[in-house]
Amino acid sequence: MPAMDRRTALGILAVAPAAPVVAACARTEPSPTSTEEAALAAQDVVRDVAPLGSPWETLDPFLFCVHHDDAYPAGNERMGPAASLAGRAIGRDFAGKDGWRMYHGDVVPGFPQHPHRGFETVTVVRRGLIDHADSLGAAARYGRGDVQWLTAGSGIVHAEMFPLVERDAPNPLELFQIWLNLPRADKLADPRFVMMWGDTIPRQLVRDAAGRSTEITVVAGRFGELRPPAPPPRSWAARADADVAIWTLKMAPGARFALPAASPGTSRALYFFRGSALRVGARRVPAGQRITLRDGAAALLENGPDEAEILLLQGRPIGEPVAQHGPFVMTSMAEVQQAFLDYRRTGFGGWPWPSDDPVHARAEGRFARYPDGRTETAG
Repeated sequence: MPAMDRRTALGILAVAPAAPVVAACARTEPSPTSTEEAALAAQDVVRDVAPLGSPWETLDPFLFCVHHDDAYPAGNERMGPAASLAGRAIGRDFAGKDGWRMYHGDVVPGFPQHPHRGFETVTVVRRGLIDHADSLGAAARYGRGDVQWLTAGSGIVHAEMFPLVERDAPNPLELFQIWLNLPRADKLADPRFVMMWGDTIPRQLVRDAAGRSTEITVVAGRFGELRPPAPPPRSWAARADADVAIWTLKMAPGARFALPAASPGTSRALYFFRGSALRVGARRVPAGQRITLRDGAAALLENGPDEAEILLLQGRPIGEPVAQHGPFVMTSMAEVQQAFLDYRRTGFGGWPWPSDDPVHARAEGRFARYPDGRTETAG
């Protein structure tokens, strides 16, 4: 993630131990026969393979994805690292010294207040916690399997801080932040977010003929009978014909899994971010690669000798121009310039917090407080 002024930081963030299994472990779709598997294994279903960069490149309707994986130490009295910050470029620390980064934080790691307009952030937290605060007066603490789906729409300012709540133990943090575009008609939708608490996000364990498991976690889209919580109503993912899916797959060593075909015209990519080797149809792929699949193709995935993890992103392209500058994504540079003017004039509602980088009390549990005052707590 490139360094930038913290006031206009992209807020690129974008699962704690996996969420409880919501659906039954029995597969809801028939397993392919050995003949069907052999046919899938022989198919050339891969369009291209490219190394994962930073951020990860994505296909329309997605803008990009960032994978944060930081081995934070124990926290101090202010929930920052109980370690020296010497040698770090505080305010723009992305170097990964000692296995962790301060990002734009100077006391607590994370991303102090910064604006967005014209797209959505989907933040999937695998380990650790995020403290959210925004210009609508809303707040949240989430993580450990939770997902926040935020429609920036016409404009919002938010802070995303990583409180190190454990004082006598490490505070590992791992998450994806995925940027999903909005079509022109929805770019100025009212901003809002929904929380998907970890125990509401469905998972399913699928076993191959040899009993080796693949665990599918469904954040968006559908797999068999699995249905995740709904995204915000103006999201591209809220349209059934958009065929948006966000899944993670965890494959045991040697496991085989038949990935069902997406709808024709859907873009689909696999991000092989953990493991050693993977076979996708007829192609062998090393770890650390983005694998773009051919349109409408089912694919047989066969894992190598180590446990593997894969992020799947798919969706029907929006097919509109993309004009981006920093935290604003519109369809023309004139609209981007207007976004900067509007932000300077209105602050997208102003900043009602006493600091740029607010964090909640150390003992606070996982919660969300919405602009209307409604409060949720994690189950």
